[in-house]
Amino acid sequence: MAGYPESLTDPSYRGQILLFTYPLLGNYGIPSASSRDKFGLPVGLESRKIQPRATLFRSLTSPHHWQSSASLDSWLQREGIPGIEGIDTRRLTGLLRSGGVQRGLVVVGREIPSPEELAKSLSRLPRYQEENLVREVAPRRPEWISSGEKNRPAVAVVDCGCKASILRALLQRRLDVLRLPPGHPLPERWDGRPIRGFLLGNGPGDPELLTEVIESIRERPRRGPLLGICLGHQLFALASGARTYKMKYGHRGQNKPVLFGAPIDKGYILSENHGFAVDPASLKKAGLRAWAHDPDDGTLEGLRATNDRAFAVQGHPEGAPGPREAGFIFDEFVRQVEKAA
Repeated sequence: MAGYPESLTDPSYRGQILLFTYPLLGNYGIPSASSRDKFGLPVGLESRKIQPRATLFRSLTSPHHWQSSASLDSWLQREGIPGIEGIDTRRLTGLLRSGGVQRGLVVVGREIPSPEELAKSLSRLPRYQEENLVREVAPRRPEWISSGEKNRPAVAVVDCGCKASILRALLQRRLDVLRLPPGHPLPERWDGRPIRGFLLGNGPGDPELLTEVIESIRERPRRGPLLGICLGHQLFALASGARTYKMKYGHRGQNKPVLFGAPIDKGYILSENHGFAVDPASLKKAGLRAWAHDPDDGTLEGLRATNDRAFAVQGHPEGAPGPREAGFIFDEFVRQVEKAA
């Protein structure tokens, strides 16, 4: 019902067909693409455009909301994103859960090719884990974003398709942000300002393809703390010597349970969007320890370095969409950054 503008603009969905299970969408329309907050970040959207290659819905409705600038249907048409309405999305979800994530095509036109022609077309396309989708969503050059506060620490964000809400979570906590393209060397200083910490953001695709990013994380300055989120969780693990793997159908939704170990020792609900995960059996040799897990299937959801100055979570503590009760993760990162300042 809610959260579809954020999901559709989440760069982590790049290259995928996004299936919505809620039976009715579009009730509050789409926020204005030109709306910006005081930091210059989009409001109600996580990037500047729709990221999935196609969308699937049970049904759409007309918007009834004072902040709506367009209907969901007209927005999709304007951006050239095909969609299918009227299918049994919950049955399709059941098929994906039992059979795993499937490759698919959405055919646009009056004439439908034969199953044999469709299979032939699909076989010519690259597999999801073979595409370097980060190149399509990452920034081309570094960008400095000020929190508007004086004498505040600065952190560098490795942006592989980072959601606007992650950047906002840092800026709202009065940190200046240096937004870096993936693979850019992680600096100790920028224009004379010391960089006090590093955040590895989310993004699409197989983390093992991002060899330049992994190497830049290994060579980072060791003075400040590090926080990884989603893809950043996987990249930090790979840079430390751990392993990742492709999941059967991944975790995608606004209500994923996560149990945190010490010093939290509590369970929280997080928004998640990932099809790859870190192998917990590979942590010990990498000098890492498990910090959180999913009680439904045991997937590793968080890890920490043995010195606790570097830690990462698989879910999204910023929500958007979804709960923000795990914002304490940002708070801990900020405390460590301020301690290093």
